[in-house]
Amino acid sequence: MIALSNINKQYGKQLVFVEASFQLNPGEKVGLVGPNGSGKTTLFRMVMGEESADEGNVSVPKKLTIGYFRQDVEEMSGRSVLDEAIAGSGRVGDLHHELEALQHDMGDPDKADDMDKILDRFGHVQEEYDHLGGYALEAQAREVLHGLGFHDDQIDGDVGALSGGWKMRVALARVLLGRPDVLLMDEPTNHLDIESIIWLEQFLRAYPGAMLMTSHDREFMNRLVTKIAEIDAGEIISYSGNYDFYERERTIREANQQAAFSRQQSMLAKEQRFIERFKTHAAKAAQVQSRIKALDKIEKIELPKKRQVVRFDFKVPARSGDQVAMCEGLCKSYGTRTIYQDFSMTIRRGERWAVMGRNGAGKSTLLKMIAGATQPDSGSVRLGASLNMGYFAQQSLDILDADLSIIEQLQNDFPKDSLGSLRSLAGAFQFSGDDVDKPIRALSGGEKSRLAMARMLFYPPNFLVLDEPTNHLDLATKEMLVEALKDFEGTMIFVSHDRMFLRGLGSRVLELGGESGTEREPRLYPGSYVEYVQALGHEAPGIHT
Repeated sequence: MIALSNINKQYGKQLVFVEASFQLNPGEKVGLVGPNGSGKTTLFRMVMGEESADEGNVSVPKKLTIGYFRQDVEEMSGRSVLDEAIAGSGRVGDLHHELEALQHDMGDPDKADDMDKILDRFGHVQEEYDHLGGYALEAQAREVLHGLGFHDDQIDGDVGALSGGWKMRVALARVLLGRPDVLLMDEPTNHLDIESIIWLEQFLRAYPGAMLMTSHDREFMNRLVTKIAEIDAGEIISYSGNYDFYERERTIREANQQAAFSRQQSMLAKEQRFIERFKTHAAKAAQVQSRIKALDKIEKIELPKKRQVVRFDFKVPARSGDQVAMCEGLCKSYGTRTIYQDFSMTIRRGERWAVMGRNGAGKSTLLKMIAGATQPDSGSVRLGASLNMGYFAQQSLDILDADLSIIEQLQNDFPKDSLGSLRSLAGAFQFSGDDVDKPIRALSGGEKSRLAMARMLFYPPNFLVLDEPTNHLDLATKEMLVEALKDFEGTMIFVSHDRMFLRGLGSRVLELGGESGTEREPRLYPGSYVEYVQALGHEAPGIHT
């Protein structure tokens, strides 16, 4: 289907691909992995024809249709969300928009003289649209948009009024509705809540075409892909199996490579000792020369690259009182929409509350009220004794100083700590080597999230309030964070759409009601997230199986 053969690609002095080969076969669902900067996006762009290889061949059949979901969404405005989503549906999408324009013209008095022509064209377009299943497409579009979390009023509303994250969902819907032969997906879960992620899993499992995707969501990868393509030092190495299988196989492969390297080094050292010992002996000259030539011909085994994640050991926070936060009779509305009505809960020391609920159920609002960033309309939030709170939300990124580098920001924050300990902190959050000298203004959203998290956790507060802490974090950092927080001796309340994070840390679950916050009373579940899933039979409030 799609084949890359002996590809070479270089940017300046950086070698991205070196005689790399890869094949995507019909119906395959493949996860593309590799560190940042390894060439994942470059590979996507070469398949799309947006970039070419310096050497080698990229083979894509001419009649193959490809849908590419990328992180940089183009400007959207002037259409409804529904129309924008349908725009990716090829000929049917074009006919849909022509019908919309013709219906508009039919109601335009200035075009009365052209009405016969307009009506004739409308009849032809409508016939072709119906023949190609256009009216079914509108129903499919609504179904996909509902699955991605849109309400009916949003679907029929102006796409230009949406935030960047919601426009990403529209772009995703557009790619899915196109039903291409091949889907290229760059981090499709980045802006989705857990309900939408689970819906997308189900949609893609049933999708008959081939798929190549990147994702920082381990669970999502494990449930969808049957093959992993890893970009490693310019090569593309394929593993049959899901992400967990790939990790196990890679560990075995690296152990074997380490053993082979050690054996070869031992042999080379032995040969070198013979050469050094007898190079001045005339009687051994022929043997010495023979061994020198043999050594030159040996292909040297390279030491496998170490991928270990730097472990971050928390300093132990001061002990808080037994009652950490008491929410009593909270009421909160936005306009006519009631989010909380007489809501009460108590958070006790050592508990880790996972807050679950569909978009609009009030997850972030609750965390803001607990953190003091938003006030309830009535009721109160009382914090317990000896409490030091750390609040992480996407707004936390705004307090970083854009004029400083990463290491300068950390030195400003922690002037009494050694440069070595601050470099170790940065390393634990995937800023290694020269990365620490990057200016903050040049950091991506994910890099800023990692830095904000590092600053908050170096001297951890005893009460963590975390709103989507795993957004934009890569798998390695996410796993490090879960392992570190498992040993955290304080208290937590958090919102996350990452099931690995929820399983690893949620010891209590707060399930909020429907989208209005009043369709069902909030449910305080006394067990862990794992027990919650087992008891209720669903992974999130909006998904019922």
